[in-house]
Amino acid sequence: MSDNDEAGAIRVGHAAEMLGVTVETLRRWEAAGRLQMGRSSGGQRLVSIAEITRLLAERRRTETERPIVAQSARNRFAGIVTRIEKDRVAAVVEVLAGPHRVVSLMTAEAVDEMGLRVGDEAVCVVKATNVIVEIPSSREARG
Repeated sequence: MSDNDEAGAIRVGHAAEMLGVTVETLRRWEAAGRLQMGRSSGGQRLVSIAEITRLLAERRRTETERPIVAQSARNRFAGIVTRIEKDRVAAVVEVLAGPHRVVSLMTAEAVDEMGLRVGDEAVCVVKATNVIVEIPSSREARG
């Protein structure tokens, strides 16, 4: 990175914060060739936004999340994906979970990142802040 790239770069401390590491880690990555840093006209270390974006994308590709062994959600519906309708931004995903049809609205990006396909097993976790209970009318008047 040259001094002319200062506009598309941030100070090393801010870059470390964005990446969730220490400044010392970034210096080690630079020494190992994993990260390129430059200097401002005043001599401060700078990291380009492109480098930060690359490292974050690399982390997403290689990071494996730890399996969940317990959770508080009780409204979990295991089933099979029966329909996916997706455009450039949003997606509708339908899961048949026993006698229930659960429909989720999510981003198209989430569907792609999950590699979700019709026929896949899925677990729908429902969180509702408001649940309404209705009583249907009966054929006979209540008395």
